Amino acid sequence: MNFNNLNQLYRSVIMDHYKNPRNKGVIEDGSMTVEMNNPTCGDEIQLTLNVEEGIIKDVKFQGEGCSISMSSASMMTEAIMNQPADKALEMAAEFSNMMLGEDYHITDDMGDIEALQGVSQFPARIKCATLTWKALEKGFKESDKN
Repeated sequence: MNFNNLNQLYRSVIMDHYKNPRNKGVIEDGSMTVEMNNPTCGDEIQLTLNVEEGIIKDVKFQGEGCSISMSSASMMTEAIMNQPADKALEMAAEFSNMMLGEDYHITDDMGDIEALQGVSQFPARIKCATLTWKALEKGFKESDKN
């Protein structure tokens, strides 16, 4: 597969997640709710999770934003569903490394995440892609304090 075909495939995966978001909504009795926004572009996200015995049993998001931020949220929820919290945080670290152009290791269980790799070429869009991941990290950081 040549580079142009790969880019087109990644673009279609991103647009599919944007137009048909997975796990969009709110968990009414969620054990964790985190809200974050990107003041630079106006993206807003609310992430709700149901975590039981360290396992993410359910995760949903809602918000408004560009195709990059909303598709990243959709991809992330698919990747972390039914994962231990520490594994989800490892995924967040790998995703951050990928966005920063550093060495990273994306595993098969992270689903479509690698489709966002090209975003790293556009510094202004990196915050869009990482918004939901940062919300995930913030939520677990805050829950560790409690």
